[in-house]
Amino acid sequence: MNLNDSYIDKTYRVVQVTGLELPVERRLEALGLTEGTSITVLNKKNKGAVIVKVRGSRFAVGNNIAAGIRIEEVASR
Repeated sequence: MNLNDSYIDKTYRVVQVTGLELPVERRLEALGLTEGTSITVLNKKNKGAVIVKVRGSRFAVGNNIAAGIRIEEVASR
């Protein structure tokens, strides 16, 4: 599933970042969003922006960027 398909207050694992321009992918890596990283969806805005928490930092990604981030749900304990 893509980050666009996520639900608020759920934790996911990044499977792949693909289909984005190379500078965007590099910026996401610099922010800590790499394959295998756990992310928590904090909020979703009407126009498609997704606010996530990654390694203690919060940031928002737009609809087009969120579409290039493949995720899988982390099983609840």
